[in-house]
Amino acid sequence: MAMDTFMAYVGVYSSVDDAKVDYDAVHDLHTKDGLIDAYDAAVIERKDNGKVKIVKKHETPTRAGGWGGAGIGLATGLVVALFPAAALGGGLLAATTGGGAALGAMAGHAAAGMSRKDLKELGENLDAGQAGLVVVGVSDMGAKIEGVMTKADKVEEKQLQADTAEIQKDAEAAS
Repeated sequence: MAMDTFMAYVGVYSSVDDAKVDYDAVHDLHTKDGLIDAYDAAVIERKDNGKVKIVKKHETPTRAGGWGGAGIGLATGLVVALFPAAALGGGLLAATTGGGAALGAMAGHAAAGMSRKDLKELGENLDAGQAGLVVVGVSDMGAKIEGVMTKADKVEEKQLQADTAEIQKDAEAAS
């Protein structure tokens, strides 16, 4: 089992607009500056009724080392692991290749790759804001990713271990 180390960055925001600004800044690191090989990102919004919805996401479709696939990435998986109802609210089950199977597999990989304590802390931090940005990237890009998340009230960094071969296998089985 070959485990790869990724970093999850979770920003807490007082508005969805601020989270989207930082989402775009992370995206620019990839497209304009060419600095991020592969990353996943998801902007979440807490509705007045307390439910969480994914309002914007990016999943790199082809990854070095084979991680990813099926249009569902580790950032979305992490959001669903923290807030299972986000899959329903965001229409992710109907909109994804392999639907629930792929989403469940990615949520499982994201949750299994992080300690329970870290998952609990991330969930509690996201509960404190109106919006959030979850970015999963390669471990050596941490300072650059965190550096562009300037609108966040707070940014939390957690290590995420993932077996890229298993993720690829699950993605292929679901599609």
